[in-house]
Amino acid sequence: EISELYQRFGERIAVDKLSLTVGKGELVGLVGPNGAGKTTTMRAVMGIFQPLGGSITWSGHPVGLSDRLRFGYMPEERGLYPQMRVLNQIAYFARLHGVEPRAATSQAQQWLTRLGLEGREQDRVVALSHGNQQRVQLAVALVYQPELLVLDEPFAGLDPSAVDSLSEVLRAETSRGTSVLFSSHQLDLVERLCDRI
Repeated sequence: EISELYQRFGERIAVDKLSLTVGKGELVGLVGPNGAGKTTTMRAVMGIFQPLGGSITWSGHPVGLSDRLRFGYMPEERGLYPQMRVLNQIAYFARLHGVEPRAATSQAQQWLTRLGLEGREQDRVVALSHGNQQRVQLAVALVYQPELLVLDEPFAGLDPSAVDSLSEVLRAETSRGTSVLFSSHQLDLVERLCDRI
């Protein structure tokens, strides 16, 4: 739950008392023009900075580090190591979130297969197309089975088949009970996919 979130950068108000909730197994879309505060809100949820006002809670208590280790995050600017091999990268992020090494590699491979990247395990991320890099970034966010997914513009630049594939993954994750908050400029997609906007 986000309550009365407020953030200012200098004289510019980035988020002005935003309140919203994302329930268990719910897919909520965050929509607004450039500069509306979508990315700022998501960064506050992930603890990248402490907002000037308001509160962010998870299951009724203030969000802490142990909670954030159970959140999956796909930043708009992406956050992959370009020279790292794909399978190693996904497994590495799983291990950072407490998954044992053997299970991390196994789960990474499962996500590569599920996201249509089998055969690309040993490729360096920098060698992948933009769309495939986004798939790897999504796998990084999903590999440790998060309780909350925070996705900033996950559909940007994807071709229609990749959009359909990602939409199916998000629906499957919400049916598993994962809560999803994502932003997008593609209003038709948001309307089709989201429980609430």
